[in-house]
Parts: sequence; C-alpha cells; structure tokens
Amino acid sequence: MSLLFSHPFVPSAPFLLRHRNTVVYASVSSPKRKPSPRRKRRQSQENKEDENATLSSPNGAVSALEKSLRLTFMEELMQKARSRDTDGVSDVIYDMIAAGLTPGPRSFHGLVVAHVLNGDVEGAMQALRRELGAGVRPLHETLVSMIRLFGSKGLATKGLEILAAMEKLNYDIRQAWIILVEELVRNKYLEDANSVFLKGAKGGLRATNELYDLMIEEDCKVGDHSNALEIAYEMEAAGRMATTFHFNCLLSVQASCGIPEIAFATFENMEYGEEYMKPDTETYNWVIQAYTRAESYDRVQDVAELLGMMVEDHKRLLPNVKTYALLVECFTKYCVVKEAIRHFRALKNFEGGTIVLHSEGNCGDPLSLYLRALCREGRIVELLEALEAMANDNQPIPPRAMILSRKYRTLVSSWIEPLQEEAELGYEIDYIARYIQEGGLTGERKRWVPRRGKTPLDPDATGFIYSNPMETSFKQRCLEEWKLHHRKLLKTLQNEGLAALGDASESDFMRVVERLKKIVKGPDQNVLKPKAASKMIVSELKEELEAQGLPTDGTRNVLYQRVQKARRINRSRGRPLWVPPVEEEEEEVDEELDKLISCIKLEEGNTEFWKRRFLGEGLNVDQVKSIDEGESEPADDELDEGDVVEDTAKDIEDDEGDEEEEVEQTESQEGDRIIKDKEVEAKKPLQMIGVQLLKDSDQTTSRSKKSRRRSSRVSVEDDADDDWFPEDIFEAFQELRNRKVFDVEDMYTIADAWGWTWERELKNKPPRRWSQEWEVELAIQVMQKVIELGGTPTVGDCAMILRAAIKAPMPSAFLKILQKTHSLGYVFGSPLYDEVISLCLDLGELDAAIAIVADLETTGITVPDQTLDRVISARQTDGSSPSSTS
Repeated sequence: MSLLFSHPFVPSAPFLLRHRNTVVYASVSSPKRKPSPRRKRRQSQENKEDENATLSSPNGAVSALEKSLRLTFMEELMQKARSRDTDGVSDVIYDMIAAGLTPGPRSFHGLVVAHVLNGDVEGAMQALRRELGAGVRPLHETLVSMIRLFGSKGLATKGLEILAAMEKLNYDIRQAWIILVEELVRNKYLEDANSVFLKGAKGGLRATNELYDLMIEEDCKVGDHSNALEIAYEMEAAGRMATTFHFNCLLSVQASCGIPEIAFATFENMEYGEEYMKPDTETYNWVIQAYTRAESYDRVQDVAELLGMMVEDHKRLLPNVKTYALLVECFTKYCVVKEAIRHFRALKNFEGGTIVLHSEGNCGDPLSLYLRALCREGRIVELLEALEAMANDNQPIPPRAMILSRKYRTLVSSWIEPLQEEAELGYEIDYIARYIQEGGLTGERKRWVPRRGKTPLDPDATGFIYSNPMETSFKQRCLEEWKLHHRKLLKTLQNEGLAALGDASESDFMRVVERLKKIVKGPDQNVLKPKAASKMIVSELKEELEAQGLPTDGTRNVLYQRVQKARRINRSRGRPLWVPPVEEEEEEVDEELDKLISCIKLEEGNTEFWKRRFLGEGLNVDQVKSIDEGESEPADDELDEGDVVEDTAKDIEDDEGDEEEEVEQTESQEGDRIIKDKEVEAKKPLQMIGVQLLKDSDQTTSRSKKSRRRSSRVSVEDDADDDWFPEDIFEAFQELRNRKVFDVEDMYTIADAWGWTWERELKNKPPRRWSQEWEVELAIQVMQKVIELGGTPTVGDCAMILRAAIKAPMPSAFLKILQKTHSLGYVFGSPLYDEVISLCLDLGELDAAIAIVADLETTGITVPDQTLDRVISARQTDGSSPSSTS
C-alpha cells in the first residue's frame, strides 16, 4: 500500500513531438514482464558479445562519435537550462532527434529544470508529461525539482501526487518530503505545511532536527499551539525529546493567551525536568510576561516569586534586556514604583533599553506609564535619569507621557506645588473659547468630574492595572524621603547603641535620639487641618471666603453656610480644603549634632556585614539584651504616632454639633492610621533573602512568660528533635553552623546576584533636603530634556516654573525660562513681565533686568514705558554711584 496515495502519477494522453519536417509519435510503454533468471543470463551474455563485436569492428568509431555528439548536445542543453531558456532547451532536444539521437532522462531533466527556475508550473508539468509520453523514466532529481516548485507555489496537493509517483517508482521520498515541507514553510503556506508534515510523520517518515525546530517555531509564531504541540509529540515519538527551545516556543503562545496558569504549568515541567529542558532566561521572560499582561487578579506577587526563583538560579542564568523591561512594566502597572526604579536602573545599562521598554507603544506603552508614575509620585530625580537614558537611546518621548493634567500641565511642571491650581499667565483666560476648542459643543470633551456614581474619566489612569499612582508633589516626596532616612538612622542607633556614635557620651546619645525623633515626627500637622466651620468666628469665616474669591457680606449664619458649601464643592472636585497660611519656622542648625548623626552608618546592601551579623559576629551582650527585652518596640510606636495625621482634611465632615465633629475627627484619625500602616506595609521592598529563622526567633522572644514555660517543657521532652536550638543567641548561631542548617553562602540579595554595583551606594546615600532653588533647577532640566526628546511643554508649564523661580527667588533662572517660553511661541501677559523685572530691580540684579528687557524687545513683545523708565533710572543710579564714591 502506498505511503501517501494509492494511485500513481498518471500522465495525459500521448501527444506529437514536432521538429521541422519530422513527426515523432510518443506513447506510454506497456509494463514489461519480469524476466526469468535464465533469460537474464542469456541477455547479459549477448550484450557482452555485441560489445566485443562493436569494439573489434569499424562500427566502434561510430559509437564513439555518437557519444561525443550526445555530450555536445547535453552541454548545450544544460547551459540553456541554467539560463532558464526553455525554448532553447526544446530546440536542442529537437536537434538531437533530428541527428538521430534519442533524448534520455537527463535531457528531459534539463527541460523540467528550466521551467522550474522560471516558476512555470504548467510548463514543468507539460515537460514531465512529454518525458513520460516518450517512455522515459524520470530521474529522482527531476521529481525533486518539481516538488520544490510546487512547494514554492503552495501547491501541496500536487506535491503529494508527485511523492506518490516517486513511491511507485521505488524512489526514496524522505528527502523530497522534507523539501516540500520546507518550501511550504518558507513561502508562508504554514497550514499546508502542517498537513503535509503530519501526514508524512504518521506514515513513518522521520524529519531532520532542523525541520522539527522550524515547524514548531513557525507554528508558535502564528499562535498555532495545537499543531506545534502535535509536532512536538511526533518528534518525541521519533526518539528526540523536547528541549528548552521547544518549551520556550510553546510558552511564547501560552504567554499571550491570558491564562498565566497554563504557562506556569509548562514552567514547572521544565523546572523539575531533565537537564536539557531546564528553564533559561527566555523561559522566565515568557512566564513574567504572562503574569504581567494578564487581565485577572493581582499578579505582582506571582512575578515576585518568579523573580526570587530566578535570583536563586543566578549561577546558571542572568537576566537580559527583555527581563528588565518586563519587570519595569509589571511593577509600574501595579504601582510598585520603587521596585520599578531599581530595575530601570539596570535596564538603562543596556543599549536600546528604553526602546525595548517602549515596545512601539504596544501593551499599554510601559515607558509612558513609567514616566507618568515617576511624575505623579514626585520622583523627579529618577524622572530626569529616565529622560537622559531615552536621550542616549534616541528614543523620542511618547505622546502618552505628555498627557495633560486637570490643570493643563504636563510632566514638566505638574509636580510643582500647588498641584491643584492652574498657572497664572498674566492675562485672563478665555474659558468659553477653550471649552469650545476642547469639543464642549460637540460632546467630545472629557469630563474630569462626572455625575455622581460614575467612574471618573481620568485619561491618565489608562494602562495601569487598578489606578494610577497618587499625585504627590516633589516637595512632599523630599520630606517623606528625609523622614524615612532619619527613621532608619534612629532604628540603627537604637539597635547598635552608643557604639554607633563613636566616642560620644550618653548625653550626646540622648540628644541625637531626641533630634532624630523630632525630624521623624515632622512639624506639627494639626495646623494643616481646617478648623470646623461651627467653631470659627466671623473674621475667620470672612478670611476663608475672601481667600477663595467668594463674597464676604451677610450675617454669621450666611457666612457659615457659604463656607460649608465651598468645602463641599472642593471635596467633590478633589481639591484640597483651604487652611490659613502658616509661616514655616526655620529649623535650628546644630552642627555638632549633625556631625554625630553623620557617624551613624546604614549598612543597607552590605551583604558581608549582614552575614557576619547573622553568625553573631559584631554583636555584644548589651545589644542582645536590648533585642530580647524589646526596648525598641516603644520607640516604633512613638515613630508611628508622628505619621498618624496625613491628609486628614479630606475626611473632615463639618456637622452642626461640636461633639459629633470631635468624634468624627478622632474616627478619621484612627482610619487614617490604619490606612497609613497598610501603606507602610505595602511600600516595604520585596525581600530577596531568606530570614525566616530570624522571624521565628523574633516570634519566640515576644511570647509571654507562661508560653515560655510551656515551650521549655516541650523542649525538654523533645530534646532529641532536630529543630531544637539553644536559648542563647551565640550558642544558637554556633549550632546553626555545626548543623549546616543555613549556609552563609546562600545569603545574597538581588543586587549581589545580578551585579547591581550602584545599589549599595544609592541606598546609603542621604537624601537631599528640598529647596525652592533645587526644584527650579530640576524643572528647567526636565523642560530642556523634554524639548530635546520632541515633547512640547504647555504655556502653563512655563508659567509654573517661572512662578517657582519668583518664589525662590532666582533671578539667574528668569532669563532661561523666558527664552525657552518664547522659543516655544508662548507669550505671557504684561503684568507677569513687570513682576519679574521689578523683582530683579528690587533684588539689585540690574543685569538680569536689562537682559530680560532686551529679550522681550528681540522677541517683539512691547515693554510698558513705566517698566522701561524704572530700568533706565536704576541703571543711571547704578552708574552714578561709582562716580560719587570716587
């Protein structure tokens, strides 16, 4: 029975071969009988006799002449065939017939090859029919060339017919079958290639390793998981087991199906399989991608577990640029911004890392989401690092990153306080014209504050899994980082004791502790809470209304109702409630205390230090006692009390009764404290080091005396248990070393495993205190980078940066900001220019004022005569003062 088809290749009816005046009739030869052995011997003997007779007779010269003539014709025929001249090959064949030579299989092979090289399917078929009609048996090469032609044209059925004909002619069809499949795949006829491949594989044909790999890879590229898996099963049935490459191909399909559990099941098979199927970096990339881009449940913890497994296997594999890009995408989408920053710092060390992260704007545009997350959380130093990395990779800033905030500000200035106020441009804004321009009349304008019960239409939330990060100013972020750093210093000081300060006395130790507690607690937050309207006097009510531009006439009851309504409107629109301005008290600088505080060393990221500490080296008896007695617990409570009041103004409900207000304020404070505790827990970095033994020891030390007696009795009864450890911490560490329960070499962080040499330095670097001058410098740098990367700041951005420079004040920055603003085609109102020039004159910066006036004149902006008179008089005064002194 035939392997592929039961019927042979049937030629068409006999046809005429015409050459000049000669007519040759071709017919199909009838099948010959099988000769008997006796007849075979007789024929061979006759052939030998004829040969000897030919060589001995004068006809031998004729035979030699015929061979020479045939060779000449064949050389010309093959030359024509290589040049794809089908007509020339036919003419040579006609000439051979005219010369009395019968065309053989190689002559017809040249004719078929000429048609094949031209891609002429019908011509090649006619040539093959002509050969069969002449009674010539086609060569194996002829049929293979036909199969190559059919494969390139996607004619799988005709290719199978040729294979069936080859099988009838007792040719080996394996190589031809492989060529047919390869040609179908190469010319994008994958469905036919799968059909031909599986039909041959189930018929007993074995493909090459390269063909197995090609079929599985191509099927997975187009998402055909079913055929790829079936081919993998056929490959294993043929004796070749699936390797990491084949599993990665299957994972590439599973990662995009939206069900990451399928990809993780494949990953587990690889993890616990043989050595040749162990997961590599690409495997982890596919599984991380499956979890990151899944649209169900919270997947960040699953990614963290995968990350831990990858770090544990760091001696065998290391991450690549795609790994870091996927991790940044995952942590950004789930708003774990600190972890996203850590992995982005590793990503930017790869050439083109930001291009990979951008991914041409697909998958939610991770690069834009990362930039927006940094902007909304007020991490401007990291934002500037990201923009510089983009400039190095020639990656333009995406439009999604330049999205406008509610106050028409981009990432250039939306982190500068006040966050919820529109910039003052020096002229009145035509709100009606802007409303019409935004599509208010056609219904295309997006509503930031929709009807009650509807989801806010914040376009900046698109792409994040749950919601975009909470908006925080740069000033507030600096304050939080400052407090967090000093909290770490305080905990280190309490753990290390007096030795952390060097040769300081106990009184110095207490002074440093009090100073650190004061910094951690921060300024008194109660003044930032709005006073209950029912407790405010008339002057206070009028002050709040006047500050918001509301009428101040009427009785106290009218003023009270007006304040209540204003607060409700602000709360519904997400605006902060108005509080009376408070002058910030300048903190007293004590250089002696600052020097002592600088002596405290944070050993974050110093793995060698923590290895020694884990083994008990460097611990003294006083530290052990302080840890056992839990002396640091009250301090932690004191620190937490300092952070209880945050954004409580948003939760205040002004009711008529004073008692109800007090109760609700206390309840809101308790609720804020619970929320704050949860935020602190959520902001803890992912742990990449095994410290479960230490956690267990902490749990045992916090038990009561009664539970300790019970545990001691149990330990006495189960003295032979392997989990028993001495109560003394030094003896316990010694016991750990003796039993080899925990190898010190297994203590490493992700920074140690993946070579993040910058991590330790950044962790121990003290944060810089916020200042208005630093904020303005960063804003100017961000604006320059954004313009360099193809972005366009708004006029509101320029105005906010200029206002921040005025508040500082920074006359040296005025000219830079104005020049950038004018180069973008924006113009401020005349009052704003007058304010800037007047401020320069008041500060004695005459050169800055003159430079600003010159820039305005160059730009074509009219400077009022009064302003020019002030600048000229100031210059004359400045010029006359040196002469008078001389």
